[in-house]
Amino acid sequence: MYSSYDVIVVGAGHAGCEAANAAATMGSQVLLITMNMQTIAQMSCNPAMGGVAKGQIVREIDALGGMSGIVSDKSMIQFRMLNRSKGPAMWSPRCQSDRNMFAWEWRKALEENTNIDFWQDNVTEVLVKQGSITGVKTSLGIEFKANAVVLTNGTFLNGQMFIGEKVFGGGRTAERASSGLTEQLVSLGFESGRMKTGTPPRVDGRSLNYNLMEEQLGDEDPGKFSYLNTPKLNKQRSCWITYTNQSVHDELKTGFEKSPMFTGRIKGLGPRYCPSIEDKINRFADKDRHQIFVEPEGWDTVEVYVNGFSTSLPENVQYDAMRKIPGFEHVRMFRPGYAVEYDYFPPTQLKPTLETQLIKNLFFAGQINGTTGYEEAACQGLMAGINAHRNVQEEAEFIIKRSEGYIGVLIDDLITKGTEEPYRMFTSRAEYRTLLRQDNADLRLTEKGYAIGLASQERYDAMTQKREQVAQLTDNIRAAKLKPNDVNTWLESKKSAPLREKSSLYTLLKRPEIEFGSVEELLQMFPEIPVVTKEVVEQTVVEIKYEDYLNRERINAQKLDKWESLTINPTFDYDQLKALSFEGKEKLKRLRPSTIGQASRISGVSPSDVSILLVYMGR
Repeated sequence: MYSSYDVIVVGAGHAGCEAANAAATMGSQVLLITMNMQTIAQMSCNPAMGGVAKGQIVREIDALGGMSGIVSDKSMIQFRMLNRSKGPAMWSPRCQSDRNMFAWEWRKALEENTNIDFWQDNVTEVLVKQGSITGVKTSLGIEFKANAVVLTNGTFLNGQMFIGEKVFGGGRTAERASSGLTEQLVSLGFESGRMKTGTPPRVDGRSLNYNLMEEQLGDEDPGKFSYLNTPKLNKQRSCWITYTNQSVHDELKTGFEKSPMFTGRIKGLGPRYCPSIEDKINRFADKDRHQIFVEPEGWDTVEVYVNGFSTSLPENVQYDAMRKIPGFEHVRMFRPGYAVEYDYFPPTQLKPTLETQLIKNLFFAGQINGTTGYEEAACQGLMAGINAHRNVQEEAEFIIKRSEGYIGVLIDDLITKGTEEPYRMFTSRAEYRTLLRQDNADLRLTEKGYAIGLASQERYDAMTQKREQVAQLTDNIRAAKLKPNDVNTWLESKKSAPLREKSSLYTLLKRPEIEFGSVEELLQMFPEIPVVTKEVVEQTVVEIKYEDYLNRERINAQKLDKWESLTINPTFDYDQLKALSFEGKEKLKRLRPSTIGQASRISGVSPSDVSILLVYMGR
């Protein structure tokens, strides 16, 4: 173990693991400090990765050279592509994970990275000299020196856990909270707040009656996250669906007077889009049932995660209410659900690199920034790790634009708009989501990851091969001609209008009724077109079907990029611009946008304020 490091990462959750791995892979000597070496990459909540918009983030992490996609592929027990009935911009990969295997695969990957050292301890203080980070101090009184520090403290900063009227310190079940760091950061000038999240009970799968539930199978031909040659699933475990009912709701209401949410003991806001079961009943009083997803925790365990039943009600109320859910009549509970309240730091205090504005080379990533979700945390960790390394090496900042990835949308939203409740990514947050699909993350981002030394040669070669195959298949489809007699019978079977004259395959594929599943059948009519992978076919057909729309989005993105290229000096004196609105001036002074584009997205900065900035800059 060294006494001095290039980068220190505090916390070994999803953000910390990605940050440490990225910085170390790029060449930094990294120290990863965690309070418990046995809970590295712990899935604190549901045993799953991906989902709507989140799956796109995992694929972007993978495309850049991160590890979340690889670890997910090696530990998944089920895979589903969500939203297949909608357009390809909405398709989102999701996997059910083996909780223990996921953590084990992550730890194995980190230990195989020879540039990473580990230390089990609690960081209580960051060391600062003349406005720059110099290291950290731990609860054992040990000082580690570093040129950059990434804080990924999750829910542990002054964490408090709630079960009914019981309150105890902790950031996760059976794990103590971290104290001291928030207070020091506030003394240095940072603003902090409180947020809340929660988790449902874990139960014994042997005590459930699956005959009373709906089985939820994985995809018949399961996909994966990584663009590398990771293993594909050859067997899967089912999930199950059941529902609450009025009897369940009535039982839960008996505990409302002891609910920490309703009595005001919890001050922080919880995630709007993942409410507790008591919050659902309270907010949606007209609903007589709510969906419950019954998710196995792994291949070789009977433990089950009761997704949709997050709660902080007394444990006896949780138990009695669950027994009224179909299939749960004889349930045995392993542990109750609970809520956890913790400190966070409003992310408007950060630069686009996730470096803090107050202290040079100090980075925040993950739930400390007010986000919720493994995927949101992981991508922040990746970007913080990359930029911590590049700062140490005195290299240019690395930023993903809104038009280039969901990662760019997430970070820009956080630093520009801030958040007062746990931020969760959705496809609706991305104005160019048709460009930012899960199938093309490698074509968008791998070249960038390769250029900075994170994505491997193998990954870059796989991307360039795919790009060439897509281009070649597109040319072949343009050249292929169809005669009415050869294809009309097939078209009628697809309820598509017959051809009256010779037509190109390219034109035919634009028909909305020619669905993606039918394309491979159609290609079989052209033996002269070389066989390529399903992924290449799908990528090609998406680009053909949505060509006009994609071109419009690219033009709009290029217009946005013009403003993104107009940088603003971080020390710019906005007081000299007398024509700025009072609110606009105050917001610009507080948030310190790095570009005109970012300034234009700040709430309270009007179009006329942007025009004044452009005039001043001679544009």
